[in-house]
Parts: sequence; structure tokens; C-alpha cells
Amino acid sequence: MATVTALRRYPVKSMLGESLTGVAVTARGLHGDRVAAVLDETGAIGSAKHPRKWGPLLTCRARLSGAVRVELPDGTELSPGDPELNARLSKLLGHEVVVSDDPARGGGGALERAVPEYEGGLPDVLRETARTDATGAAITSGRVAPGTFFDYGRVHLVTTASLARLRAAYPAGDFDARRFRPNLVVDTPGVPGFPEDTWVGGQLRVGEVLFRVTVPTPRCVVPTLAQAGLPADPGVMRTVAREHRVPVFDLGRLSCVGVYLDVLEPGTVRLGDTVQPSP
Repeated sequence: MATVTALRRYPVKSMLGESLTGVAVTARGLHGDRVAAVLDETGAIGSAKHPRKWGPLLTCRARLSGAVRVELPDGTELSPGDPELNARLSKLLGHEVVVSDDPARGGGGALERAVPEYEGGLPDVLRETARTDATGAAITSGRVAPGTFFDYGRVHLVTTASLARLRAAYPAGDFDARRFRPNLVVDTPGVPGFPEDTWVGGQLRVGEVLFRVTVPTPRCVVPTLAQAGLPADPGVMRTVAREHRVPVFDLGRLSCVGVYLDVLEPGTVRLGDTVQPSP
């Protein structure tokens, strides 16, 4: 029987998040997930998908304790709205930034992504639009989901079977689920391969919550980056590109790990809850 083995949320986009034992899930997603982001002077949203510009965000950790708190690399904790937090993050990143809870501020959701070298990391139609920015990186530009700081899906799920399949293909790699920044990690004992592929288009009952499984999750460069004590490892995404490229909408075959979920019936999800797929 499939069960929830980890729950995680990320109160500030592209910062490390926090582990939970239970969490309320609304139509927006997990309570407190991606409720704030770091913005630059143009209003562009900070995302480690552009590592040269935003990678140091992965050295910071955000948690929700009544309000959002940010732990900086030296252990200092500050809250969004504190000018010192903006100043410290600006120094860390090397350019002026602010922390905001308003997705419509400034650039209105502009998002930059580095062009990955591995196959299937970017739709060909977007690769053709790449430009080189001031960091020297080839990037493409897009937008987050309207009115949010989510790239696309509100909830992201990864199975232990998928991670085990990738680990078998690249034993030297560390396929810790945290690299893929899921909200839910689902243990699928005795199930081979990538079981969540068969869930797309169907529904999942997880504890009190009913989800619709919308689409496989295309992976960016973030799983290859050093984070949360995990070393940098470009081989992680090269393995995904080799082992699991699947069709995503009309964008072609992309390198995917996990699936995105929409919330049909809100409720609470807890560690150990059973996961029951249905057509």
C-alpha cells in the first residue's frame, strides 16, 4: 500500500524548506507553501533555476511559524519586511533584492531559467528563444502561474519507486528526494519504474485530500545543485534525461521526475496517510 513518507513546504521560493508531520491543503496548495519570493530591481522572481544569479538562495532556509522566518547561512533569522533581511540577501546575491509576498509586484511574475545541457531539459521551442544575460548564462524567460509564486503546479509529488529506479541506473548518484523539492514523497513498496506516470489524468486520495494528477513534472537544473548538505552532481539530471523522458502537453518529450497535482477536495495530509489512485 502506498503511503506518505515525507511532507515538505517551501515558504520562500527557491530557499530550502521545512519538513512537516501534517499540513492543511487548500485549493491553493499546502498551507504556507511559496507564499513569498525574492525579487530583483526589475521585479523578476528569484529562482535557482538560474543558478549563476540566484543559486545562493539554496543556502537559506525558510519556515512558517505564525509568519515566515528566513534563516541565513550564518544562522541569523529574520522576517520578510525587515530591511536587514533585504540588505543581507542583496549582499549574498550580489545585486539588490527584496522579499515580497505579492506575486504581481514589479515584473508581474517574470521568471528566468538557465538552459540545461542535457536532452529534454527544455522544450525545443523555448531553447530557440535563449539569450545570454549579464552573468554569461544562456537563459530563457517565462512567468509563474498567475497570482502565485508557483512555476506551474500547486502541489508536487515524487515516489520512492522513481527515485529507486534512477538510483539503480546511476548508483554513484545521490537521489535524495530533497533534490527534487517535492511537497509529498510517496512510498510505493514493490512497485517498479515510474508508477506516477500511470496516474496522470486520474485522481489520488491522500488522507482527507482528493487530488487530480495533471502532468509529469519537467525537471530543471536545481536537482544537480549543492543544497541541504547534498553535493553538486550533474549526473543526476543526465540520468533522468537518459532514463525518463516523457511527453508533456505539446512540448515534446521532457526529462521528468514526479507529477503535479491540483486540489479537488481540501483537507489535511499527514505522514503515514494512504495514497489511493483512481481513474
